[in-house]
Amino acid sequence: MIKIDLSSRAALVTGGTSGIGLATAERLLDAGAAVAICGRDTDRLTQAETHLRERHPEARLIAAQCNVLDESDVAALTERIRREFGRLDMLVNNAGQGRVSTFADTTDDAWREELELKYFSVIRTTRACLPMLRDAARETGDAAIVCVNSLLALQPEPHMVATSSARAGVQNLVRSMASEFAPHGVRVNSILIGLVESGQWRRRFAAAQAAGERTTWQEWTGELARKKQIQLQRLGRPEEAAAAIFFLASPQSSYTTGSHIDVSGGLARHV
Repeated sequence: MIKIDLSSRAALVTGGTSGIGLATAERLLDAGAAVAICGRDTDRLTQAETHLRERHPEARLIAAQCNVLDESDVAALTERIRREFGRLDMLVNNAGQGRVSTFADTTDDAWREELELKYFSVIRTTRACLPMLRDAARETGDAAIVCVNSLLALQPEPHMVATSSARAGVQNLVRSMASEFAPHGVRVNSILIGLVESGQWRRRFAAAQAAGERTTWQEWTGELARKKQIQLQRLGRPEEAAAAIFFLASPQSSYTTGSHIDVSGGLARHV
């Protein structure tokens, strides 16, 4: 594997305390980048920071509590990045989770909450970080935004109607931002994930075990993958999604914008 040196660059990963976000932060630190992660849960943030500093004791690392839907929180975080790193070259918009609901049982408040989370977790961080990203692009010729989106954007599920709709809108937003920011040297891309191992799936597995189901994690997730018709017959791993994010965030993809990488193990049915 070709070693990419990002020691002169800095990144922000939202939702960076676990799963895909944490794996992405690790990948960026491995390449020498200065990395800021943020999250709302202080305990998870502390655990993530401890984990990253154990692996990278000399790392330039910021771990900040931040609600990406709170404009003042985001402003404070970007100012800290400017003060401590002096720059920002890569933004990974990774905050957000899915809502299980059908059209019939999704209330107006639930629609508003889901749309605000999916849109403004991208909008507020991008708006706050864009000046530094433009500055970085003027200096090096390349800066990047990567949005972690879901395959639901192109392949909606009826039991996740609000999330599917919001994800589709975010994918359109990615394309719009890519067009607008391209003249400034800031690229915008996304990954579309299918089913990836996470705390949510671990909790469901634990509930199945508590209900008397006797199976291993590999057997349980393998059966889930078969039911979902995932061609690779397993769930994705956070580090596999992180590898795609790393490619899109780094100069490896310097001629790619307004695009996406499918990370769904063959679950996608679109062309």
